[in-house]
Amino acid sequence: MRCPFCPFTGARGDVHAHLVSEHADGVEIWAISDSRRRYLVTCPVCGAAHEARVKPRSKDPDFLETFAREIRMVAYDMLLNHVTVEHPELMVTERSQR
Repeated sequence: MRCPFCPFTGARGDVHAHLVSEHADGVEIWAISDSRRRYLVTCPVCGAAHEARVKPRSKDPDFLETFAREIRMVAYDMLLNHVTVEHPELMVTERSQR
């Protein structure tokens, strides 16, 4: 699989870890209120966006900072699901990597 943001290729798990560590800015996370938070991830290939509520609800003011990495992990998993279905050109096989 190829990263939708850059030329990095690897197994899905490797691409997922790469996205979380190297493309953290690809996921927007914000608070609507003290207990309601959301994230948004947009496909850089086609512009399709996925927005969802962050669960669980928490009134901890540091919640977003504390769990930002985990929220990005969920968001990028959703992006990779989209890429797998909608962008087969990014599904690099072992043979095509050689």
